[in-house]
Amino acid sequence: MAPVSEAVGLPHHALKLPPDVTDDCFFTPSQWTVWYALMDAVIPSIVPGDPADSSPANNEYRVPKAEFDSYYKTVCDKVTSPPSREEFEQVLRERPSDNQRFKQNMVRTLGSLPKEMTAQIASVLNLLATRWLCYPLTGYFQPVHELPIASREALLKSWHNARLATFRGLAKSVSMLAQRAWIMTSPLLTHLVGWSEVPKDYKSAEKPAQYQFRQFSAGTEPETIETDVVIVGSGCGGGVCARNLAEAGYKVLVVEKGYHYAPHMLPMSPEVGEWNLFEDHGLLGTSDGGMTILAGATWGGGGTVNWGVSLKTPDYVREEWAKKKGMPLFTSPEFQQSLDRVCDFMGVNDAHVRQNHRSERLLEGCKKLGYKAKVTPHNSGNKKHFCGHCHLGCGSSGKQGPAVSWLPAAAKAGAQFIEGLTVERVTFDDFASGKKATGIVGKWVSRDKEGGLNGPLSERTTRDVVIKAKKVIISAGTIWSPVILRKSGLSNPQIGRNLYLHPVNVITGFWQEETNPWEGCAISSVCTEFENLDGEGHGTKLEPLCMIPFLALANYAWRSGIDFKLSALRYRHMGTFFSMPRDRDTGYVYPDPKTGKPKVDYTPSAFDRAHGLEGLIALARILFVTGAYEIRPSLVPVEPFLRSPPESGIDDSERFEKWLAHLRKEGNPATSPWGCAHQMGSCRMSKSADEGVVDTKGKVWGFEGLYVADASVFPSASGVNPMVTAMAISDHTSRGIIADMKALGI
Repeated sequence: MAPVSEAVGLPHHALKLPPDVTDDCFFTPSQWTVWYALMDAVIPSIVPGDPADSSPANNEYRVPKAEFDSYYKTVCDKVTSPPSREEFEQVLRERPSDNQRFKQNMVRTLGSLPKEMTAQIASVLNLLATRWLCYPLTGYFQPVHELPIASREALLKSWHNARLATFRGLAKSVSMLAQRAWIMTSPLLTHLVGWSEVPKDYKSAEKPAQYQFRQFSAGTEPETIETDVVIVGSGCGGGVCARNLAEAGYKVLVVEKGYHYAPHMLPMSPEVGEWNLFEDHGLLGTSDGGMTILAGATWGGGGTVNWGVSLKTPDYVREEWAKKKGMPLFTSPEFQQSLDRVCDFMGVNDAHVRQNHRSERLLEGCKKLGYKAKVTPHNSGNKKHFCGHCHLGCGSSGKQGPAVSWLPAAAKAGAQFIEGLTVERVTFDDFASGKKATGIVGKWVSRDKEGGLNGPLSERTTRDVVIKAKKVIISAGTIWSPVILRKSGLSNPQIGRNLYLHPVNVITGFWQEETNPWEGCAISSVCTEFENLDGEGHGTKLEPLCMIPFLALANYAWRSGIDFKLSALRYRHMGTFFSMPRDRDTGYVYPDPKTGKPKVDYTPSAFDRAHGLEGLIALARILFVTGAYEIRPSLVPVEPFLRSPPESGIDDSERFEKWLAHLRKEGNPATSPWGCAHQMGSCRMSKSADEGVVDTKGKVWGFEGLYVADASVFPSASGVNPMVTAMAISDHTSRGIIADMKALGI
């Protein structure tokens, strides 16, 4: 038997990023020069001076002193706690190419992207660095890095508004990466805007869950383990299955490719959290580069990094799954019991939910406009939980995700755990009518000598691991579960198809009063008025966005360097919201033939984009009636709506309606900044083998002993945050496995 170790208990401040890395692994020095010339155009160094003196040599955006003074006056007029003049000048003077921390962030970021993507970027940078070849992209017979900063900025603006989607996509990617890195690494910004890396009155969990993880010594032969049930993935599906099966008396082993972090190590800082808690370090995206996908990759899976919203499967979705998809399970009392059971276990409630500024504005605006809205329940153990940092892990353990509820209960019942084990495939024995799953094969990687993950692989133990089991449950999530099945040799063409992502657009409002956007639950209210726009259950929901600065500002519609910096300084007065369509049209997940990692093909359809736009228009109305003085959609071609000063006495209603008409006319292109935090459907449940991957018991069609239990089995998009639905289906699946095993005398 392999030894076990206690969960690592590094203090919060000891969490680190990997050591600095060299920048010569995918870009040449010439390519980096062009790249940072673009970064400096997105986030320019802005100083008072004569614009005529601006040149590539000084790499500064010089503006007349009177104009510079007006910038400071604008900030002082619109921010109740403005920076000092000295601090203001310092922030405006910052530029990426001077900031070593920014550069290291960028090297790590670009190095995390698929190699073909960085190769494509490198090709573009080569063109931009060449005097004659850059003209088709820039209109200049001059390399980009030799252009004055104002010309580079003008170039980016032209790309953002270009007719060709390729240019718009390039501009969006460059701007988003620059904004994201600067927000994380600016020496002064987050201090000035009031953000703190831990919530106010922060207290770590007094009685954190205790785990022991199996450890392995180095060896050339695989380590072999036997168990009754192996569960691949520790997230919302795997956690529920582990608890139910362990409490039923079975030997359960949960394996997770991510690692556990104790509550006192949470919440992490944005840079460290993105690196350690999320799939592809928070940079997982679709193949066309159009959408960023947030997916948990840590102990507890998405339940560790989600925002705590706990909505049951809507009745109209259950009716669709039961009647149109042919699975009566979903309108049965049995499934209702599973929904109630998982909510009761986590203490899901709305009675203790306290609203922050943006959630109050959403409820207030909906009431004024006659829109349907409600408070969102949370899995807070029937207690108050006013924390806006859970995206980076919940240090108080107030959020009852798998790592603090289901998995500790499984441990108490005897379940065992392995972290850092990436499953390569499921193993099978020949079986009369097909194949029978007999276990899994994977590769385990230890922590480093300090108990972290930053040491080189050469100094960490790796070991092949074979796990033999009577039942195999794949709960690796919508992105990884189909990949594991494909790499295991399964050929069902439905595996990986039918991917739903709830594609999101955002819109931002600014208020005269401070909003303190870092306070309170990320989402505690939702507008449901527009959830059925087509009469078939497809529409959009309107919700507040998590306001961790880099998350809220990375997808902010970039218009100019000065505009972005001045907007960022108003962070404590802003609130961002999103329109989340229940997508009708789908994408595809498959293993990359070179790396074996997931590839995601998905572009929001015109049908779903139209619903997203309706939501943005409704959100704009909500922001207008609740007093926002500035309204900014994420669509670059649409200028912000600016309300007339209150002292003017001007009624802006007619002008606002004209602005909304322009917003509608511009539409919602596929090159909008799209985001996603919900992944569903890539191993969908179905009434027959030719329509899906698993049956209503969660068993993979055509195989014995092999199950899938996570959001990948959804027959279509849930239309709400998928956690509770995934848990309820997993509760049903695992109870069915228990019944079958007992019937067989196992």
